[in-house]
Amino acid sequence: MRTFVLLFLYIVIAILAIPVLLICGIFHWLPPIVFVGRSGVRLGRAVLGVKLEVSGQENVDFDQTYVYMPNHLSLVDGPMMFIVLPCFMRVIAKQELFRIPFLAQAMRVAEFIPVDRKGREGGKKAIQRAVRLIREKGHSFLIFPEGTRSLDGHLQKFRRGGFYLALETGAPIVPISIIGSFEIMPKGAFFTKRGTIKIKIHAPVSVEGHDVSTMPRLIETVRETVAAGIRDTVNPNLPHKRQE
Repeated sequence: MRTFVLLFLYIVIAILAIPVLLICGIFHWLPPIVFVGRSGVRLGRAVLGVKLEVSGQENVDFDQTYVYMPNHLSLVDGPMMFIVLPCFMRVIAKQELFRIPFLAQAMRVAEFIPVDRKGREGGKKAIQRAVRLIREKGHSFLIFPEGTRSLDGHLQKFRRGGFYLALETGAPIVPISIIGSFEIMPKGAFFTKRGTIKIKIHAPVSVEGHDVSTMPRLIETVRETVAAGIRDTVNPNLPHKRQE
């Protein structure tokens, strides 16, 4: 029932926001888009009954440029990142989203980058565009290094794309551990459950001294940091158990 209520509210908000998005698209005005987006996520969290517990924000200077790398358990992970982290991050999003009227315009104004996930060339082009945005404008990026949501709630292998981005720009990587979102909305689920999501922000990992030849070691360092945060944090949605 909560999911249907939220869908109805989002439809109403989307209709009301159309004039704002059109104006922002014409003048490339980002702040109203950020406000509407974050307000929508906060509304969704309240309606769905999702609680957030965040730790480690003191580890990061949010005025600096980073590549943020959380594990990926659920459809709610991305939206939660945009209200947990005070900086406005850009993302590399599947190109299908850029076919949705008005949302596509908002994403272009926000300088989100579309990617064709069917081949390697699409991914390479998206990373190169992200490299340019970091170098020219100092944007931070949110990258899910697993590439897709976990099917069983366990941490998957990390892909290289986001690490190329960090190496090419020198931007430090901020590992983030997410605990509890899989039980709230696993991959393939339409309805959400009430629950708590714990988010642990780790200290940045410098890419200084690394190159393509040492990338496997860098990937392992970041992955183990995320994994340790998961192991050391009790999953609030699994009483008396720890997430492996």
